[in-house]
Amino acid sequence: MAPKAMALHLAASINIPACRTALNKELVFGDRDELFYSDASRYLYVFRYGVVSYFGYNQAEVSQLLMEIKPFCEEWRESDITETMEMELVSDQEKAMIVQEKVILPKSNVEGIRLALLHLSQSVALDHFAGLSEQAMKETRQHTTYLERNGKLDLSGKKLKRHIAKVLNINNQISESLYIFDSHEAVWEDQELDRLDKGLKQIFDLKERYRNIKEQGIVIKENLSLFMNIMDHRESSRLEWIIIILILVEVVDLFIMRLIN
Repeated sequence: MAPKAMALHLAASINIPACRTALNKELVFGDRDELFYSDASRYLYVFRYGVVSYFGYNQAEVSQLLMEIKPFCEEWRESDITETMEMELVSDQEKAMIVQEKVILPKSNVEGIRLALLHLSQSVALDHFAGLSEQAMKETRQHTTYLERNGKLDLSGKKLKRHIAKVLNINNQISESLYIFDSHEAVWEDQELDRLDKGLKQIFDLKERYRNIKEQGIVIKENLSLFMNIMDHRESSRLEWIIIILILVEVVDLFIMRLIN
């Protein structure tokens, strides 16, 4: 059996600058969003959006790595979402290959290894964001079902605002991290990496899963807009009734005053 690369969703976010300072490893690539390390035939990839992927480390080494990264994590989780990928590094091969969802790479192709771990990490991130989106969709669906059955919303003004804020926070969290699904810069200049990139996207079905999340977000926004319109109409009707009642009170008061006089 081929060795496996693994990606873990560990936290809501990881402080990349602090992590970069603390990790004593050979850094191949680093910016404000990600860190990619190489150590002989072992590789580690750390992402700001809370995902870590690796290849070539044994379980004890992985546990040690995670403990080193943990202090820089916001809302640490015990690897709630994980994914693996068969990956083999070979010396006597020039081109990258994907055979039955197993990635075979030349040992010298560090950018190819980085690309494979990137896609594996993106897949785990998509699982996380899909879960957040489904949670928002489920809560919104409960309110639309109540509206369908009862002809009114089951939310007061304050509760509706809280629900909208919660959903918007989820959508914002997803939107802030969508940059991760952009193609690797190295892919634009290397035909071989471009071919590998397309093959990996197909394996993980990244485009379709990403599109589903975006479409759910659109549906949720449309529902929230409907809720707000209903709430505005309800408030408008309430104000109209208040004005009518005030006019009636004034008329009755005037009538009583005339009777007294």
